[in-house]
This record gives sequence, structure tokens and C-alpha cells, in this order.
Amino acid sequence: MTNQRQRPRRRGQGELEGLVLAALREADGPATAGWVQERLGGDLAYTTVMTILTRLLAKSAVTRERVGRSFAWTPVSDQAGLAAHKMRKLLDGETDREAVLASFVTSLGPGDERLLRELLGRVNAEGEG
Repeated sequence: MTNQRQRPRRRGQGELEGLVLAALREADGPATAGWVQERLGGDLAYTTVMTILTRLLAKSAVTRERVGRSFAWTPVSDQAGLAAHKMRKLLDGETDREAVLASFVTSLGPGDERLLRELLGRVNAEGEG
């Protein structure tokens, strides 16, 4: 019988960013990386939490302010806002925006296409008022 240790499931960067943002949204105000680490159950290394917070800062998804010798972090957007930012960044990196958007729209299922049409209709109606 071999003694195999169970390795924890490796989480993707997007999933970790979502967990950190969710923890920050639960805070009563700006929170330290140590607080976030504790809130997530302590299964992430402090350095991992700091790396994720730094990536979120680079994406403008969080802000930070100096508190003593460390930083306190505040979320700027929720998970939906972060996903939208990623989508815009990908689109901005393409030379043929029309082709990318056309491909995206034609790949949507009927429910998502209907929702997108409704959202675009609302935006257009708000712009006319």
C-alpha cells in the first residue's frame, strides 16, 4: 500500500481573484491581506493573497491605502465588473473589433442573445432620455 497524500485542488487565477474580491466585499471597510487570508480559511499562503491583490490592483479592481507598515485594500468592482473588464481588455487587443464582436454574438445561445438585446435596448433608451 502506497502512502499518497491528497494534494489540494489547484484553483485558477480567476477563481482566486473572485474569492479575494468576495472576501473584500464582506469587510466593513478596507481590509488587510492578513484579514483576507483569514477570511478565506487560511488555506492560501499570505504571499499568494498578496500576489492576487497586486494583480487586482493592476486591473483596477481594487484600491489600496497605506496603513502603518502594510496596505488596506478596497474592492472597486464586483465579479461581474471584473469579468467585463477582462472582456474589454481582450477586445481592445484585437485589430478587427467588428469580426470579434460578430463572432461573439453569433456564438451566444438564444437566452443570452435575448438578454444582450434587452440590455442594449435599455442603454439606447437611457441615451435618448
